[in-house]
Amino acid sequence: MSLDSDIIVDRRRIRRKLTFWRVMSALIAIAAIASFALIATPGARGTFASAGAIARVQIDGLIRSDAERTRALERLENSRAAAVIVHINSPGGTTAGSEQLYDSLTRLKAKKPLVVVVEGLAASGGYITAIASDHIIAQQSSLVGSIGVLFQFPNVSELLKTIGVKVEEVKSTPLKAAPNGFEPTSPEARAALDALVKDSYAWFKDLVKQRRGMDDTQLEKVVDGRVFTGRQAIGLKLVDQLGDEKTAVTWLEEQKGVKKGLSVRDYKLEPRFGDLTFLRTTAAVTLEALGFGSIAHQIAQTGVVQAVDRVGLDGMLALWEPAASN
Repeated sequence: MSLDSDIIVDRRRIRRKLTFWRVMSALIAIAAIASFALIATPGARGTFASAGAIARVQIDGLIRSDAERTRALERLENSRAAAVIVHINSPGGTTAGSEQLYDSLTRLKAKKPLVVVVEGLAASGGYITAIASDHIIAQQSSLVGSIGVLFQFPNVSELLKTIGVKVEEVKSTPLKAAPNGFEPTSPEARAALDALVKDSYAWFKDLVKQRRGMDDTQLEKVVDGRVFTGRQAIGLKLVDQLGDEKTAVTWLEEQKGVKKGLSVRDYKLEPRFGDLTFLRTTAAVTLEALGFGSIAHQIAQTGVVQAVDRVGLDGMLALWEPAASN
């Protein structure tokens, strides 16, 4: 019996070691691919040299602070573009990143006629981005809204207790670095976070009220965190018109005096390396070969950045994420 127990223990130890090295191999492989991608793709942001054309800007995925994106939009302010169409397909992101993008688009709007087209989703921080424009166009089945703020953090205190690990700390005051995820959240820390969330929520609501010209009654109908279809959003004053890019061009021509017949050309904000197709495919194949099939499938479907960014978002979030389907 003792020999059998030793064999079982050895097997478990070997299995843990194999899992560790498989994980390390996957991380090293992805890091190597990422380094190659950074070398292979130039760091320069988009330029717009086409005089008299309309610039198309695409805002996709999670939104976070991005100084390079801000500089790229500043260059567009001083370009020869006749107008700007901003396409949004985003569930939001950090409140700070969404506010930064909102401010950048507001400055751009002061220099160029600007209109927003919601392609599929402009929720939470994505909607903060959208209301920088004076005119929002959405498809009938697009989703907009999710006006609200949250603060999420993992708490592994029960796990640490199970495996016998205790994190010691010495700090100046009880609320310093709270919550830390290594111990149960105190009532005081929870109250402090609640105050942060409520303050940011009030800012978000005031911004919507001001930008969309709503009274208190209209505002209360849309600020409970729900998303609405484009068809619903029209009556709720969350969007101005149903349509697509052609609708946006017509609006620019009729309402902003943009010359008719101008072409619409991409103004590319530099793609993040994890969204590159070849990197997505290579990372998925690598993980599949190492035995991480489920992670590989997620990366193949959503891209490296989307697969890990949700975990890496720091601070206050303005984010909408539907429950995962089985």
